[in-house]
Amino acid sequence: MNSLTNQQHRVLSGMRPTGALHLGHYHGVLKNWLKLQHEYECFFFVADWHALTTHYDDVSIMEASVWDMVIDWLAVGVNPGSASLFIQSRVPEHAELHLLLSMMTPLGWLERVPSYKDQQEKLKEKDLATYGFLGYPLLQSADILIYRAGLVPVGEDQVAHVEMTREVARRFNHLYGREPGFEEKVEAAIKKIGKKNAKLYKELRKRYTEQGDAEALQTAKALLDGQQNITLSDKERLFGYLEGSGRIILTEPEALLTPASKMPGLDGQKMSKSYQNTISLREDPQAVEQKLRTMPTDPARVRRTDPGEPEKCPVWQLHQVYSNEETQEWVQQGCRSAGIGCIDCKGPVIDAVQAELAPIRERAKQYEENRGLVRNIINEGSERARDVARQTMVEVRQAMGLEYR
Repeated sequence: MNSLTNQQHRVLSGMRPTGALHLGHYHGVLKNWLKLQHEYECFFFVADWHALTTHYDDVSIMEASVWDMVIDWLAVGVNPGSASLFIQSRVPEHAELHLLLSMMTPLGWLERVPSYKDQQEKLKEKDLATYGFLGYPLLQSADILIYRAGLVPVGEDQVAHVEMTREVARRFNHLYGREPGFEEKVEAAIKKIGKKNAKLYKELRKRYTEQGDAEALQTAKALLDGQQNITLSDKERLFGYLEGSGRIILTEPEALLTPASKMPGLDGQKMSKSYQNTISLREDPQAVEQKLRTMPTDPARVRRTDPGEPEKCPVWQLHQVYSNEETQEWVQQGCRSAGIGCIDCKGPVIDAVQAELAPIRERAKQYEENRGLVRNIINEGSERARDVARQTMVEVRQAMGLEYR
C-alpha cells in the first residue's frame, strides 16, 4: 500500500499472550477481528513484549502461551490470507521506534495515562516501579505508528491510549516534519496535480486555515486522495501543508470503538481468569457441561417450586447472549412462575455453548497436530509486518537525521 488513503483503511490490534483463550476473548475481541479482516488491511499481533511489562519475573510459560493463543486465533477463523498475524518481538523495528519516540515524549504524558495508576493499584503484589511499565503506553504507540494504522479497535477504556498516540504522532511531525526546503517542495508538488486541481487545493486550504472550514479540509484531503501522479512523499507534504504543519511522517490513528463484550463469567461477573469463572475455547465438552450445570442461580430459588427472578440469575445473562426471543420468553415466564427448574433453564445454554465451541475445537485440533503450519503462518506474517515497519523506519530515521550516507 502506498497512499495515505490506504493507511486510513489499515487496522492494527494486538493481544497479550495469556495462554488458551476463553469465551470472553471470543465475544469481546475475536468476533470483531473476524469482521474487520474482511473490511480492512489488518495486522494482528501477539504482544509478547507487553506481557513482560507486568510478568517480567515469570517467563516460564511465555512460549506455550504464545502458540496456544495463535492456535485459538486460527481456530475461531482469523484468516492468515486476510490478515497478517505476527509476534511483536519478531519485528525489532517496534523497539527502535519506541526508543526514538521516548527521546521526544514528555514524561508527564506517560504518568497521566489512566491505566498507569489503575494497574499499579490492581497489581499491588507485583513490583511495577519499572521503566518498562511506565513506558508501555509509548510502546503501544510505536506498535500503532510503525504501521501507520488509521484505525485501532479498542474498548472505551483504551481510548486514552489512542489519543496519546495521536499526540505523539503530532509532536513527532511538528518536530521533524519541517524538512529543509519544505515550502519549495510543496510548491513543486502542487504544480504536479495540474492547474485546475492546484487552484482548488489552494482555495480549500485558504478556507480551512483562515475560516476553520472543516468541510473544506475534508474536500481537500479527498482531492489529494485521488491524485495518482504524485509520489507518496509529495502527498504527505501536501497533507501536512493543508493543516499548517510540515510533512506528515507518522499517521494519527483513530479509535475504532469495539462493542462491549456481553459475555459474562460463570458467576455473573466479567469473564476473567483472575475470577476463575471462564470457559476456554478448547475446553473438554464434559467439563463445559459440568461448569454450566453447576452455575449459581437466583438465590431465592431454594426449592424447585420457588419462583425466581431472571435478572438476578447469572444464567439469564448467558441466555441474553445465546438464546432467541422465544427461548428468552420461555425462561422469563417459566422462572417467575416456577414452571421450569434451574436445570431445565440451563439446557438451551449448554446446547448453544457446545454448538459454538465444537467447530472451534475441531479446527484447533488440526493446528495442534501441525505446529509447523502454525509457525509458518507466523513467520510469513512477521515478514509482511516487518516489510511495512522497515519502510516507516527509513522515513523516521531520515526525518531525525539518522540515515547516514
